[in-house]
Amino acid sequence: LVTVMRKPQRYFPVEDPATGKLLPYFVTVANGACDEDVVRKGNEAVLRARYADARFFYEADLKKPLVEFRAGLEGITFQKKLGSMLDKSKRVEGVVPQLCAALKLSADDSALAAEAAPLANADLATSMVMEFTSLAGVMGRYYAAASGASEAVARATFEAVLPRNSGDEVASSPAGVSLALADRLDSLVGLISVVGAPSATADPFALRRIAYGLVQTAIAADVPLDLREGCALAAASQPVEVSEEAIDSALTFVARRLEQLLVDSGNPIESVRAVLAERSEQPAAAAAAVAQLAARVESEGFKEVMAAYARPTRIIRGKEGDAGAAVDPALFETDEERALHAAVGEVRAALDAADSSASSSGARVDVLLDASVAIVAPTAAFFENVFVMAEDEAIRANRLALLREAADLPKGVLDLSCLPGF
Repeated sequence: LVTVMRKPQRYFPVEDPATGKLLPYFVTVANGACDEDVVRKGNEAVLRARYADARFFYEADLKKPLVEFRAGLEGITFQKKLGSMLDKSKRVEGVVPQLCAALKLSADDSALAAEAAPLANADLATSMVMEFTSLAGVMGRYYAAASGASEAVARATFEAVLPRNSGDEVASSPAGVSLALADRLDSLVGLISVVGAPSATADPFALRRIAYGLVQTAIAADVPLDLREGCALAAASQPVEVSEEAIDSALTFVARRLEQLLVDSGNPIESVRAVLAERSEQPAAAAAAVAQLAARVESEGFKEVMAAYARPTRIIRGKEGDAGAAVDPALFETDEERALHAAVGEVRAALDAADSSASSSGARVDVLLDASVAIVAPTAAFFENVFVMAEDEAIRANRLALLREAADLPKGVLDLSCLPGF
């Protein structure tokens, strides 16, 4: 009802301020002097006619189940090289079971997503949505329910299109989340493969909005989406060859939108970049990591930990030696070397335990910072009493390898060098 008022006629609907329910009134504006009764009756007559048209579309659409409209998507082009909206719908339907598995959804939620997949976007071929395009997804929900689908399936059908714009709601049901993510991954991977990422001045396929909605949905639902894995699933179903360069381009593009989302949420840009340098492909884990980092970055304990990592990082930078060389404890000559080696192992064990914990958010910043307290004193003692660049080549290489192991502990969690004062 509101759409009919707003789109063709530009009327203002009136709601009950107490309940928020729509009232049988509308407001319109006339320019200049007029006969109010004549204008009122004329606009009422036009609105009745518009509502009669909408009712005709709605009742005509209800004459067949929603799934039967899906064939009509063949006549709607998605992109010349990527086929029709029906082709896209089938690709998304094929990816959904694999994506549900990657997101670790339950068997019941995966079944709901599979049931809703062929219904999602089918309403684009209905008379109502062709006339009022802003109702895409909304009518899908009504028509799915009218066709006998459960409320959960009807909801997922609607949530597949969310968010539609900035500030819109996002999918919240597991089935709806999987459909929304699958649809956006298909669009991003396919379109970037054939037309490239948007330029600074042109974004004809609204890929920025699609990418923003992708990360927004993953974060809001707190699902373990790995963007590289998701892009690979979408790439495998495309009608064109998708190169590794195209996938990398898509990941870089999405990472920029993820940075924008996290900064727009009020997080310091340095904290966001420190996390995204290591976690840009896991949106939900990255958001949790940024929150953990922002809560601790000004603490004295954090500054001590950062200092403990800064010196080893600076020492090994540009030094000769095998970056993958293993530390040989048999070559240790001092207790300080042994203490630092033990502390490094303690931090590594804590991070590994967090990785294997089912209750872990995947952020690991708190785990890293808490465990890293153990290396603060050993690091200070090491640099106070141990000469790294020993004359003996084997001893020197072993000490550099030890420092490299210490400096590498934050990798996969955050890049401390992005933070001020490192």
